[in-house]
Amino acid sequence: MEVVCLQEEAFYALFDKVLEHIGNKYGDKPRKWISDQEAMSRLNIKSKTTLQELRDNGDIGFSQPRKKVILYDADSIETYLEKHSRKPY
Repeated sequence: MEVVCLQEEAFYALFDKVLEHIGNKYGDKPRKWISDQEAMSRLNIKSKTTLQELRDNGDIGFSQPRKKVILYDADSIETYLEKHSRKPY
């Protein structure tokens, strides 16, 4: 019974180290390219037509690695939002 408990503790200790390593390596890096759903969420829009209009007008950057796959540049979305923000008086 005690051997099983030690093995379980060792397993969880190793698992915690793996999670820590992944968090240190990838946790703080924001993604450059995001999906249409995430782009729409950040822009607070509900219509894919509006998203396409922003893309077609050159307001936000995008990449189309495959015919039906369009990814949006997260930095350009933040820039667009900043450009259209209003400062308080």
